This record gives sequence, structure tokens and C-alpha cells, in this order.
Amino acid sequence: MRPSKFNKLRFLLNSIGGLLFLALFAVFIIQIIARFGFNYPLPWTDEAAVIIYIWVILWASAFMVPAREHVVFDLIWNSVGKRTRQIMAIIGNLLIGGLALIGLPATWDYVKFMQREGTPVLELPFFWVYLPLVLLMVALVLRSAWVIVQAVQGKGLESELRL
Repeated sequence: MRPSKFNKLRFLLNSIGGLLFLALFAVFIIQIIARFGFNYPLPWTDEAAVIIYIWVILWASAFMVPAREHVVFDLIWNSVGKRTRQIMAIIGNLLIGGLALIGLPATWDYVKFMQREGTPVLELPFFWVYLPLVLLMVALVLRSAWVIVQAVQGKGLESELRL
């Protein structure tokens, strides 16, 4: 993939995440105004806020937060050489990506099964509520595969510690 296409894809994914967060904020403001301004709470706002929150968290984890921003053991990583980092990156991502790959079919089956159930107020099928979990699992598999390829090539193993 050319860098310009990759940047466009990243911009699109970040834009979707931003729009999801904006929607969450808008629902939250509507909820506050209705409840405290008009003393007329809207039941759909609570449910919509929870659903959008699930989407925001899982979407950001899958597509927006770079791997270097996730929790890591910097102390160990920064204290070993490049070859050990290469082995750590390969083993760690084999575990993460492998477990996500193993769990993906069951995750998809469960999310698909939840199509029959709906949310109490909006009656939105739970399939749509939990779909970002499937997207997160796919992203974990793809991201792990990419890091393994990079590690085998000896790329991306520099220290993240900035003094």
C-alpha cells in the first residue's frame, strides 16, 4: 500500500472515531439539557450513550491508538538488545494475534447470535452494539501480523525511550 493511501485510510479511521466521540458528546449534552433543563429525562439518551461509548472505546483500540501507545513493559524492552527485542516482538505478537485469531470465530458467532436480541429502548439489535468487538479482533490479528513481518525484517525495534 502506498503511503498516501495508508494516510488516507488512517485519516478515514480517525475521522470515524472523531465522529463517534462527537455523537457521544451530543447525546450527553441532549441528556443533560432534557433532564436538568426541562426536567424531562429521555430514556433513549442513556442507552445511546452506552452504545456509542462501547463503539468509541473498541474503535479507538482497534484503529486509532498506535501500538506504541498501548501499555508495554518499557523497562524490559529498553534494557535488552535488538536481537532480544526482535524475539520478544515476534513471540508477543504471535501470542496476541494468535489468541485473537483463535477467538475470532467464536466472537463472530456470538455477535451474530445476538442479532435476535435488541436493546430495551431503541430496539437496536445487539449485533450492531457489539460489532466493534469483531473489528477489534480482526485489527489485532492484522496488526500483530504486520509487527511480526516488521520484526523479522529487523524494523521497528528501536527504543521507545526518549530522554
